[in-house]
Amino acid sequence: MSHHVAIVAYDGLCTFEFGCAIELFALERPELGVRWYSHAVCAIEPGPLRAMGGLTVHVPHGLDALAHADTIVIPGWRDRTEAPPAALVDALRAAHTRGARICSICSGAYVLAYAGLLDGRQATTHWRYLDDLRTRFPRIGIDPSALYVEADGIVTSAGSAAGLDMLLHLVRSDFGAEVANKVAQRLVIPAHRDGDQAQLVARPLPDAGTDTIARLMDQVRENIRVGHTVASMAADARLGTRTFQRKFKERTGLAPLAWLVRERVALAAQLLESRPKLAIDAIADLAGLGSAESLRRHFRAHGLAPPGRYRRERSEQVLS
Repeated sequence: MSHHVAIVAYDGLCTFEFGCAIELFALERPELGVRWYSHAVCAIEPGPLRAMGGLTVHVPHGLDALAHADTIVIPGWRDRTEAPPAALVDALRAAHTRGARICSICSGAYVLAYAGLLDGRQATTHWRYLDDLRTRFPRIGIDPSALYVEADGIVTSAGSAAGLDMLLHLVRSDFGAEVANKVAQRLVIPAHRDGDQAQLVARPLPDAGTDTIARLMDQVRENIRVGHTVASMAADARLGTRTFQRKFKERTGLAPLAWLVRERVALAAQLLESRPKLAIDAIADLAGLGSAESLRRHFRAHGLAPPGRYRRERSEQVLS
């Protein structure tokens, strides 16, 4: 059976967050060659439901559909001062107890907080709500800068667009990097932004054709095996070293070498999945990580399984 996703709907529905979940899980994707998700939209109260923007939503399922979900998505919440209905709280607690993965986008973290599912765990939400969430629920470990946080089968994301990053993270966890990259390409969004990338990074819109940092990043990705240094990247960007480091951090939320390592690790992970007969030493070389030992060390530092096991586990996930 395919992985079943339940998307929660409510009166006052946050339309963008809801649309993100629908886009990721409700569209058929035969081009991917995997058994894609099945889904159900589940209303927590009688409809029709009003959604932001003057829309009305008719939902075919009720809360009973949560009992069969492998993943549950809470796409925002209508009022952070309002506790969700007891029936929803009970259904979410039961789902967590039986091992379902539960996710929230933006203000949806309040639903999980009211249900007590974030107590003693790390979580995040939109930066505008962080202080309020911390005050209302002091037992939650608030991560103020993360785009998304996963803790014990519960995943919370920051503001609306960060929900897409989180949902792609779920796809990557379920199907691997290559499938997630194809989905991101269809969505025309970055294939991977790590959860701990800062959500408060200043991102002024660049003038067309003058974004030297973005051009440099593309150039580095195309020549990932080269022994890039901060000095060489600064020179390629035609910036002084200190100016380059400052601008790069403003643009990405990461130091240049930290970003470079993550790009190499992401490429190595993709190659492990897409090139099953390619030796690990060769993958390390193609990704610019030098050796199998270096690859193993960087995988470990990024919380990934050793390369050989990573490849086997991804292969088993796809076959299942």
